[in-house]
Amino acid sequence: MLEVKSLSKSFDGFKAVNNANLDVQKGEIVAVIGPNGAGKTTLFNLITGILRPDSGTVHFKGENITGLPPYKVCRKRISRSFQVVNIFPRLTVFENVQVSILSREKKTWNLFAPSSKLVTDETSQILENVGLVEKRDRTTALLSHGDRKVLEIAMALGGDPEFLILDEPTAGMAPEETARCIELVKSLSGKLGLTILFCEHDMEIVFGIADRIMVMVRGATIVQGSCDEVRCNEAVQDAYLGGSDVCLM
Repeated sequence: MLEVKSLSKSFDGFKAVNNANLDVQKGEIVAVIGPNGAGKTTLFNLITGILRPDSGTVHFKGENITGLPPYKVCRKRISRSFQVVNIFPRLTVFENVQVSILSREKKTWNLFAPSSKLVTDETSQILENVGLVEKRDRTTALLSHGDRKVLEIAMALGGDPEFLILDEPTAGMAPEETARCIELVKSLSGKLGLTILFCEHDMEIVFGIADRIMVMVRGATIVQGSCDEVRCNEAVQDAYLGGSDVCLM
């Protein structure tokens, strides 16, 4: 479904992403891991059009989407969440998701339609899917950190994606919130048939839900494979454990 080939991006001579390669098959949950500064978020920004690569290509379902602006990438049915929560704090939970759907439907500039009456069923269904329906009328500024992260995922679902990219979905969450978020990711993959690409620092989470893993170090892909292949890979051991021969996790 997604194929990244030799993708590179530099900032003032520093190579944040250096000939990275990645592939994701339809229906998979694929994790991108690596030490801090490895280039994971920059890679996601290149895939989703927030940044333009210096070289390399991104293909989605066989189509070259390299360098497309974010709104065009979104219309290809690719949605994402961000490492730092990106929601509308003065709107309610329901309104945040509703806006994301209206944006997809290109109805945000319709001055003659009462927005409160639009896409209400679809908005309610998304809130049901992510477990926020009981908080639908709550202003998002009053939500817990975990609920705000889940709301951002709900807003991403408003784009009706086939492919969902999650940048550290459990960052800053309490243990019980983390467990809830991971179950949500699993259910979205199974119930909605979404293909999911995510990055995460918690190795227990990564090895618990990923079908395959890509490891980045200093902007480059050092390996991509199954959990077992990655767990005891010598290059991964060097990156994480300083050359220890003890398997990761």
